[in-house]
Amino acid sequence: MQTTFTLAQLADPQVAESEKILRACVHCGFCTATCPTYVLLGDERDSPRGRIYLIKEMLEHDAPASPEVVTHVDRCLSCLSCMTTCPSGVHYMHLVDHARTVIEETHQRPLSERLLRDLLAWILPHNTRLRLAMGLGILGKPFAALAAVVGLRRIAALIELAPWRLPRRSVAESPRVFAAEGPRRGRVALMTGCVTPVVGPSILDAAVRVLCRHGIDVVVPEGQGCCGGLVHHMGRAEEAHAAAWRNIAAWSAIVPPVDAILVTASGCGTTLKDYGFMLRNDPAHAPAAARISALAMDICEYLAREDLLPELAPNGKVVAYHAACSLQHGQRITREPKALLSRLGFTVREVPEGHLCCGSAGTYNILQPDIAKRLRARKVGNIEKIEPDVIAAGNVGCIRQIATGTAIPIVHTIELIDWATGGRVPPALQGALLQGALLQGAFIPVSA
Repeated sequence: MQTTFTLAQLADPQVAESEKILRACVHCGFCTATCPTYVLLGDERDSPRGRIYLIKEMLEHDAPASPEVVTHVDRCLSCLSCMTTCPSGVHYMHLVDHARTVIEETHQRPLSERLLRDLLAWILPHNTRLRLAMGLGILGKPFAALAAVVGLRRIAALIELAPWRLPRRSVAESPRVFAAEGPRRGRVALMTGCVTPVVGPSILDAAVRVLCRHGIDVVVPEGQGCCGGLVHHMGRAEEAHAAAWRNIAAWSAIVPPVDAILVTASGCGTTLKDYGFMLRNDPAHAPAAARISALAMDICEYLAREDLLPELAPNGKVVAYHAACSLQHGQRITREPKALLSRLGFTVREVPEGHLCCGSAGTYNILQPDIAKRLRARKVGNIEKIEPDVIAAGNVGCIRQIATGTAIPIVHTIELIDWATGGRVPPALQGALLQGALLQGAFIPVSA
């Protein structure tokens, strides 16, 4: 793609990087076939190619973002399916992240929009605030339909995502070291994050049990927190960088050093692996950021690399594996989770249109609830076609999003791994087991 940036514009490292990305695009349009918003809406401006043109025009004119640019960039899920499809290697993620920062800096959103975004940025990255908000959401769940009827669709979407009761706290929520059982085979840090300890604490507990059971020391360091991804994708670069600095300091202070930094939320994993790029122009943090990015791994990626799990006989349980976009497109991890589940005796089935997003995408299902619900319905319909006993996913956001649209239980992949290797029944499966839906042929007691 031809560009017309001036030398003065290219002196800005962010603009220079975006110009390289723009020039890599050859207008082929392969990305349109795999873009969820284009598939739904059929508007070229809601495809990666269309957004690239809009972003190019905005950056070249060095002008405040127009309402048209804001509308169509806001509709982007950052699912990165286009990057998997692109034959030219266009790094769309970095381009759209830059565009969001420009929008945040130059565009004045309506007051209600600003207030909602400020509220999400203030609540979601903080465990205590999020837990309080979830409690309020539980009280409001009976009124979610009413909120939608009176036009408060985003509030209704937020309430809908809240569980009916708050789960107990994770054993990994506070800083500590969990010792390996038996001979020690490795030492890792576990990132707890912001949403997972509140919404899916059983995920972190299962991760600790699996790792310790297979000879891995697990360090939960003091000072870590939100990866910064939530605010990063809202264009709040300073807040995202502050979160990255905090985590880099926390992980760099671990003594002795760890072999890897493991992540159970694939959205966080994609952000961690991008710290080196995010802070590349920060001389005080760039070297440490690059080291942290090199250490970051999805938990299934690590388990597969270290070959820690046994091979078990088939157990008769059919699993629909939902490939989170941040895992399959953002980190290019596609084989490992399915291979681990198959190794442990599960029958793993592919979900039709598995490349399309479920509509979660961080805060997307709150900020763009109508599109998110259409994507959820499409995802759930494809999952239900293959009639699984359980759905497995590697991202807590996807789990909450899909769970609100189907009665099929959905759990994190590590929870199934824990169950199969002697751990507890995942909370989401306990009701189904007690009802007998999965009890026949179960390989461990319901009371485990």
